[in-house]
Amino acid sequence: MSLEKLQPANPRDVSVYAPYYQGRKRSALPLAISLYQTGNLEGSRKIEGGESIPFVATWNISSIPADLTRCRMQFDGNADLSYEVTMANFEFVDFLIEVLFIFKSSRVADFSQAFYRKLLRLDD
Repeated sequence: MSLEKLQPANPRDVSVYAPYYQGRKRSALPLAISLYQTGNLEGSRKIEGGESIPFVATWNISSIPADLTRCRMQFDGNADLSYEVTMANFEFVDFLIEVLFIFKSSRVADFSQAFYRKLLRLDD
């Protein structure tokens, strides 16, 4: 599904997550929950000085913010370039909010630098 075609999630689903976010993140929450409920995202990672690398991200879905989401990412259709990260749903939805902000400014579906740091365990 294209990010441009996302429709806001049901207000009941959004209200469960609302306490975790403030300001502009809270206003983006209905679309972020809708994206979360799709369970996947196709995008591309911009590489400085190189070509963008396409990826497919998939994750499990739960309606409880404190449950764990396991997100799997595969780059360039290559099983050797697969990564997985587990985090609380509310934290993952926060990264999806960032995806929406990045898309709004660049028209590219991609995760934030902070997400990739977590995915690659660079801060552990």
